[in-house]
Amino acid sequence: MRFNRMLLSATLVVVALVIQVTVLARLQLPGAVPDLMLLVVLALAFVYGHVGGALIGFFAGLLADLAPPADHAAGRYALVLCVIGYLAGLARPENGQLRSALGPMAVVVGAAVGSTLLYAGVGALVGDNAARHVGLGSLLFTAAVYDLLLAPFTVPLIMWLARRADNNPLSEAQSAGGGGGDVAAGWLTTGTGLKIGSQRGGLRVKAARGRAARAGRIKGVKRL
Repeated sequence: MRFNRMLLSATLVVVALVIQVTVLARLQLPGAVPDLMLLVVLALAFVYGHVGGALIGFFAGLLADLAPPADHAAGRYALVLCVIGYLAGLARPENGQLRSALGPMAVVVGAAVGSTLLYAGVGALVGDNAARHVGLGSLLFTAAVYDLLLAPFTVPLIMWLARRADNNPLSEAQSAGGGGGDVAAGWLTTGTGLKIGSQRGGLRVKAARGRAARAGRIKGVKRL
């Protein structure tokens, strides 16, 4: 991953984690909690593909596992977001731009349900049966509803930022100037249409003619 991708991904993940812990987790909503971290991973996976989605999902989940007040084993949510980011990246279109909102919304619902099931399944393997006491059915329904309501305000914006970060104004300017990035060549082509070498040669010819003319005038005076 390029540096600008890593910088943007890290910034978005940290901001999402802070909002998740300080705001969304304290809303006291029935059932699940809106998962902003999941939406960030999905949006970036839509742009960067399955490899980038898996890497971003793993590190985002690991950061969520280590951030207080986490009460589960480290690596549990990292595994969940890694799998979700990889699968969401497989749904990425060729140009990284989604033409309709139906596809992303379906992916959001599937990711919300899949991440909840996978998180509960991993928890059951390590002896955490909290999902049974809360009610898995209500968790699945509320997670899908909350993430679906939050997605239109976050996923398009994050995708736009990701595509914006991938743009390189310098390379675009160079390709627009003919691929070589030669400012002088572009200036001469759009301006006078002359070349620097011909300008220098013309100046030398003019200077030589001037010296010859002055010499001729001096000789003519002497002959007079």
